[in-house]
Amino acid sequence: MTIGWRPHDLERAYMPFGHGVGIQVGRSDPVFMARYGREPVHERPDFPYDSEEKDRLFLAGDEKTREAVFFGTEWLKECNSGLYRDWEDLKFLRENWQGPLVLKGIQNVLDAEKALEYGVDGIVVSNHGGRQVDGAIPSIYALENIMKSAKVKGAQASGKLTVLFDSGIRTGPDILKALALGAQAVLLGRPWVYGLIVGGEAGVEQVIRHTLGDLDTTLGLAG
Repeated sequence: MTIGWRPHDLERAYMPFGHGVGIQVGRSDPVFMARYGREPVHERPDFPYDSEEKDRLFLAGDEKTREAVFFGTEWLKECNSGLYRDWEDLKFLRENWQGPLVLKGIQNVLDAEKALEYGVDGIVVSNHGGRQVDGAIPSIYALENIMKSAKVKGAQASGKLTVLFDSGIRTGPDILKALALGAQAVLLGRPWVYGLIVGGEAGVEQVIRHTLGDLDTTLGLAG
């Protein structure tokens, strides 16, 4: 199962979250569940996911499905509140959270430098896999520009900032290019999901092995 937000997904009303599938982070959160007088639930959603069957069960009054839809709707409200977040919200997090603070979605030099001013420990140069805005700048271009910043490179060299790269990583050469441009590590956003669908935990492990094997081969061929 992949979560889509493209026109063909919306036209088919393919929204697993609305059926309570993919919101297990919320249902296992004691604070979120306490709002509704419920205990956290640790569960695995039914697989394979059948949206039409979920709709049928909901309309038939199936109690379990109706509960899942309720919590799916409430969790969507939580995650997509419509509230605008700005740098002051980041300041609040920094003042109240002593652990590592990593900001994802950085696409330009000014934002990378500003993140430093607010005390973040790391940034993820990412356009979220290109699924948010069609025609957005490729993340690899953003990484190249950001790593030209003396402030960013200085903070990275001193150990104050970790630069990660995300979006479009599929092969060993993809990883090598990101590292060559200055990233310290990459995020493997979607391939592991495909492996999970096909082979479960073993599928994820195999995808990671293939990717690392391709990186090893690329390093060898690059000398």
